[in-house]
Amino acid sequence: MILGAFAPLASFAMFHLVTVFPLSWVALYTGEPPVRFLVIEMVGAVVGVLAIMASGVIADRVGRRAVLGVSAVLIGAYSGFAPQLLGAGGAGETVYMIAGFALLGLAFGQSSGAVNGSFTPQRRYTGAALTSNLAWLIGAGFAPLVALTLASQFGLWSVGAYLLSGAICTLAALGINKEWGRKAD
Repeated sequence: MILGAFAPLASFAMFHLVTVFPLSWVALYTGEPPVRFLVIEMVGAVVGVLAIMASGVIADRVGRRAVLGVSAVLIGAYSGFAPQLLGAGGAGETVYMIAGFALLGLAFGQSSGAVNGSFTPQRRYTGAALTSNLAWLIGAGFAPLVALTLASQFGLWSVGAYLLSGAICTLAALGINKEWGRKAD
């Protein structure tokens, strides 16, 4: 269950780093009206839903574990330039949101399936529920607050480092538990 909680960590942290955190950052530190940013989030959410559907099609061809692993690598790469985008004004914020929601959708679409396949049918519902809740607690529950604190104390670059840590945890969990690859693919 612990490894299962770390497997979707990148996508769960990414969720709040493209929804709650940027809205807070923009409202508190840029003085921009939240309405404009909420419109960008709505468009990003549509992109995210389309990416979730695409992740299912891709996973049917290459496997859930592969999609989750590649998504974590892409989120890790995104973490390197995301802070600069968020601090680059309207155009940068738009790219930050659209790219972030696309990556979120790809990873999120497979995060639960990769974990659920690890449990026997008799324990699948309970195991998946406990694992998912633990993952949200570890990876997402405090993500907006942690990201806002890091950004205000150290700058936006630290939010990228925080997101990168989630991607590393996902890749480590997938690497440690090779059995997921045999069961889930």
